[in-house]
Amino acid sequence: MAGAPAAPEGAPPPVDGDPRPGRRSRARWLPRVVDVGDALFSLVVTALGLGAAVALVDGVALTSPWGLLLAALAVGLGDLLLRAPLRLLAAVAGAGGALVAGVAAQVLVVWVALRLVPGVTLRSGWSVLWVLLLTSVVMAAGRWVWGASDNAYVVADVVRRARRRTGPSAGGGASRPPGMLVVQLDGVSAPVLDQAVDAGLVPTMQRWVEQGSHRVDTWWATVPSTTPAAQAGLLHGAADRIPAFRWWDRALGRLVVTNHPDDAALVEDRLSDGRGLLHDGGTAVATMFSGDASSAFLVMSRGRRQGMGPGRGYARVFARPFVLARAVTLTAGEVVKELYQARRQSVHDVRPRVPRGGWYVVLRAVTNVLLRDLATSLVADALVRGDPVVFVDLVDYDEVAHHAGPTRPESLRSLEGLDQVLRVLEEVARVAPRAYDLVVLSDHGQTLGAPFEQVEGRSLLDTVRALMAEPGADGVQSTDGEDWGPVNALLNGLLGRPGDRVVMGPDAGGARRRGRTRHEDGVPRVREHGRAPAAHGDVPDVVVVGSGNLGLVWFPGGPQRLVLEDLQERWPRLVPGLAARPAVGVVVVDSRARGLVAVGARGLRLLEAEGDVVEGEDPLAPYPSRARADLRRAARLVDTGDLLLVSAVGPRGRVHAFEGQVGSHGGLGGEQNLAFVLHPTDLVIDDARCEDVDGRRVLVGPDAVHGQLVAWLVERGVRPAGVPAGRVQEDV
Repeated sequence: MAGAPAAPEGAPPPVDGDPRPGRRSRARWLPRVVDVGDALFSLVVTALGLGAAVALVDGVALTSPWGLLLAALAVGLGDLLLRAPLRLLAAVAGAGGALVAGVAAQVLVVWVALRLVPGVTLRSGWSVLWVLLLTSVVMAAGRWVWGASDNAYVVADVVRRARRRTGPSAGGGASRPPGMLVVQLDGVSAPVLDQAVDAGLVPTMQRWVEQGSHRVDTWWATVPSTTPAAQAGLLHGAADRIPAFRWWDRALGRLVVTNHPDDAALVEDRLSDGRGLLHDGGTAVATMFSGDASSAFLVMSRGRRQGMGPGRGYARVFARPFVLARAVTLTAGEVVKELYQARRQSVHDVRPRVPRGGWYVVLRAVTNVLLRDLATSLVADALVRGDPVVFVDLVDYDEVAHHAGPTRPESLRSLEGLDQVLRVLEEVARVAPRAYDLVVLSDHGQTLGAPFEQVEGRSLLDTVRALMAEPGADGVQSTDGEDWGPVNALLNGLLGRPGDRVVMGPDAGGARRRGRTRHEDGVPRVREHGRAPAAHGDVPDVVVVGSGNLGLVWFPGGPQRLVLEDLQERWPRLVPGLAARPAVGVVVVDSRARGLVAVGARGLRLLEAEGDVVEGEDPLAPYPSRARADLRRAARLVDTGDLLLVSAVGPRGRVHAFEGQVGSHGGLGGEQNLAFVLHPTDLVIDDARCEDVDGRRVLVGPDAVHGQLVAWLVERGVRPAGVPAGRVQEDV
């Protein structure tokens, strides 16, 4: 297919159809060698699984060895007969109905096979559940020993059906319209992809590059380097509407959290113009926003209105015998694996590390097994339907890397499973009715480092509380401020004459008193990130949010942001105190006098002045060359914080998350901004869309990647020329 990966070595060349009349239609319905092989393999593995289960379960007995093969055949026949009615039922009952009906159908098929097939005796109905579970375990183990992909088993019937539908011309691509499949590997930086290639963990992507069908290019993930901002850009070309993973919305008077369905829908309504990457027939799977897709599965922004998506897409995973049971079994195994790996880090005193308990254990297991199987099946269905553009987000690596570290063994090994998914989807794309270009990209990278709280001994929230509080107030930790002297002098010199106290407005004293409103314990009313929205009228004095190693602070009492002059008058210890913390690298704040200012422990830099205006030591010196442009942009986004903090960057490029993460992203430092795009070699990145970053010409920001993807769709003829790529960007 045009622009698609080359066939593996030894694969037969594509056949464009026999010119003899009737030959092609007859061949379409003849079983192929590969289909017969798949069927025999499934039959043998199912029979072995049933045999092991029968040997272990007391309520089932085997009276003839042929009974196993007959039972395996009966299971396959029952699956075939129930497949169509279950899909129809799922179309009416939705995803939940597909789950219930599918589980019931699996139990029924196995019960009938064990009850009616000669050579097998079933003495207890409850034994069917154990047989179903144990057979799934044995089948998964058998496929692992054989080296086959579990995901291939999930979509095997999709591939067979597509081969029958497209006939011997499948793979030729001569008569197939174009399409594009975009797979996002969440959180994988370009350097980590290189390491995975060297370690032999991603043989599919490695093969594509080495055979010349694809090439890898780096793109720069701008601040905030988070999934919501990236997907707003990649899918809608509107990354400028997302200041962080969560933020304070002054108009709503509450926090907006993008992984809440209602908030995701609210944000998409604001950023979508109806011409997203997936409009006009596209499909979104497991994404934050929809890209204006016609079909959406597991999409956060449509979760409240559409649930998990159309039920028919889930029938295959929920209804096929042993597929769901196998996924549940492997999910439990993933829990055990996580507990072992976390214990291993603790026993060997791996540093930095964070606790890896609680809900994360279950989240990792569900993400790395059940959701991955679901996503693979849903994408395969979309490809076989011939949807013009399909976008899927696979989050396995990102979840593990946050808690284990970006380059720790368990994080890198998660890429092995993702590469298997790509291999499976490549096989599906070969027999799909469209000639799909396969594009693989990431939304950002991750950077290792101890969390802020481990370094400072208290959270960012408590640090802000202490710096805002009255000196000597009960329960407030104070410092002598000796380290702040140079910064205070620079700030006073920036805002007024040296030695003057800056008082803004005719009622500065009143403003000062209002700024010191306290609870009875003498500390400001604050809100920590992730909390529920405030009750009506209960507006906190300060809201503190951590988004990886990007921290944001809002003072929501007023209708607009506070500037440096106000902050120096109300809480003179706050800005210099934050900048002086060892785990903080730079504090960005707006000023009336000089525009945006980046404040460090021993100097400051004006972000909007002509030329480089630095006083004292440049606080941006430890950061990449894009730091000034990125922070200037981020600090002018709608709804951004009154203060933006980026953690310090250590000598080895390590950062400090303002959340409990050992691998983080969101700000600057390390490899978090070095995302990648793996694309067909004949689809060239337009140099006019690129900018210079550290001596290389790269796409900068997810909006630029969106524009390039749309340009490729136009080049292939998937999207008509002349349609704008995303909404018209507003000045920020």
